[in-house]
Amino acid sequence: MGADRRYAYGAAAGLLGDLLLGDPRRGHPVAVFGRAAAAAEGALWHDHRGWGALHTAVCAGGAVALGALAARAVRPSPAASVALTAAAAWSVVGGTSLAREARAIGRALTAGDVEAARARLPHLCGRDPQALDADGIARAVVESVAENTSDAVVGALVWGAVAGVPGLLGFRAVNTLDAMVGHKSPRHRRFGWAAARLDDVAGWPGARLTAVLAAAAGGDPRGAVRAWRADAGRHPSPNAGPVEASFAGALGVRLGGTLSYGGRVEHRPVLNGAAGRAVRAGDIDRTVRLSRRVGLLALGTTVAARLLVTGVKGLKGQGK
Repeated sequence: MGADRRYAYGAAAGLLGDLLLGDPRRGHPVAVFGRAAAAAEGALWHDHRGWGALHTAVCAGGAVALGALAARAVRPSPAASVALTAAAAWSVVGGTSLAREARAIGRALTAGDVEAARARLPHLCGRDPQALDADGIARAVVESVAENTSDAVVGALVWGAVAGVPGLLGFRAVNTLDAMVGHKSPRHRRFGWAAARLDDVAGWPGARLTAVLAAAAGGDPRGAVRAWRADAGRHPSPNAGPVEASFAGALGVRLGGTLSYGGRVEHRPVLNGAAGRAVRAGDIDRTVRLSRRVGLLALGTTVAARLLVTGVKGLKGQGK
C-alpha cells in the first residue's frame, strides 16, 4: 500500500472518528500541547519579537518533528501508518465539538434562554457574552463556526495532504499558538507576532478552499462568490475575511459589525450587507450543516489532489 493510500484511508478514518466520537473528554492532545506551549512561554517570555519567534519555532517545530518521527517509526507497517494518520487526524480535527457547542447555544436561543446561551458562548469564542443580545449571540456563533471550519477542519486536511502526519500536527500547533499568544494583548503584542504571522501563512490555502467549498455547498453560490469578492478584503483578518464573507453569501445573512473582546470594542465591516438579512437563531443549525458539508468536501478534495499529484509525478518518472 502506497503512502498516499495510507494517508487517504487514515484521514477518512480520522474524520469519521471525529464525526462519531467528537473530541476525547480527557487528555486531548491539543490540550497537552497547550500546556507544553504555556510552560515554554514561561521560560522564554520577553517583550520582544525575537523571543516570540523562538517560542513559535520551538513549539511548532517540536510538533512537526514529533509527527515526522512517529510517521517514520510506523512506515514499515501499512496498518500502523493508517492508524497513526487516523489518530492524528482525529486529534486535530474539531468539527463535531464545534457543531455540538454551536447547536447547544442555538437550542438555548430558540427556547428564549438568552442567559444560558451567554453562559455557553465562551466555550465557542472569546467575545464578551454580556455585551450581546440574542441576535448578537447568534451572529457570533455563525461567524465562529465559519472561521473554525477553516481553522479546525479544512486547514488541517490541506496540510495533512501536503505533509502527512507532520502536516496535521504542525498546522494544529500553529493554530493553537495563535489562539494562545497571537492576540494583541499588552503581554503578547510583540511576543506573539511570529505566531500570528505564521498562522496567517499556514491558514491561507485552507481559508481559500473553505470559501470555495462554502460557495459550492451553500444555498446561493453566486451570492457567496459575490460577497467574497466584494467584502473579504475589508475584513481585518486575511483568512477569516474570505471564509466569513463566503458563508454570509451562501447563507443569505449579514455578518460583521461591532464586536467586543475582553472589554475591547472593534468595529468590523459588514459582510454581505446589501443582500443579506440579520442572523437569527435558526441560522445556527443551517451554518452547522454547511460546515459539515464543507468538511466532507475538503476531505475528498485534498485526498484527490494528493493522489493526482502523485500520479502525475509517477507518469513523468515513467516518461524519463
